[in-house]
Amino acid sequence: MIRRVIRHWLPLAVVITGLCGIAYVVSQQALRQEGNDPQIQMAQDTAARLTAGEPLASVVLSASLDVDQSLAPFSIVFDDKGTVLAATGLLNGQPPALPGGVLDSVRQKGEDRISWQPQAGTRFAAVVERVAGARPGFVLVARSLRETEQRIKVVGQLALAGWLGTLLASLVVVAVVEAVIKQ
Repeated sequence: MIRRVIRHWLPLAVVITGLCGIAYVVSQQALRQEGNDPQIQMAQDTAARLTAGEPLASVVLSASLDVDQSLAPFSIVFDDKGTVLAATGLLNGQPPALPGGVLDSVRQKGEDRISWQPQAGTRFAAVVERVAGARPGFVLVARSLRETEQRIKVVGQLALAGWLGTLLASLVVVAVVEAVIKQ
């Protein structure tokens, strides 16, 4: 009887595993993509204002925050060579260093959306926009992924519990059905 139960339950277990995996991946990706909000709007608006010729001082705030502690979005404006012109967020007293190749990618595509980890334990969802016009450059707007990653962890725990519970419940149902059929 155990072989019959396993033979009938195993395909069901594979389907349950696949569906739970798909549900987790879709949820994880949706949460991570939401991590780019509101940076998309902020980066596009800032780039448009700078492209239109508005002075940097009127577009980017002068206040700065510790991006390792804050969940607030922050901005960094670069000139065309990648030199920092203004930054509203500091990491260890300096604007966080952007990974190599990001600005080159933005030169080609006009925009890039990245997960950025300038140091261990500090991850950001960042949007980088190209600034055109008389003073070309780049605008980066980022914010911490700390809360997003906590939500993803909870989704993973829920998916795992749902997967295990569904596997167990399906095993019980198959065993009961096999026992009833055998009678």
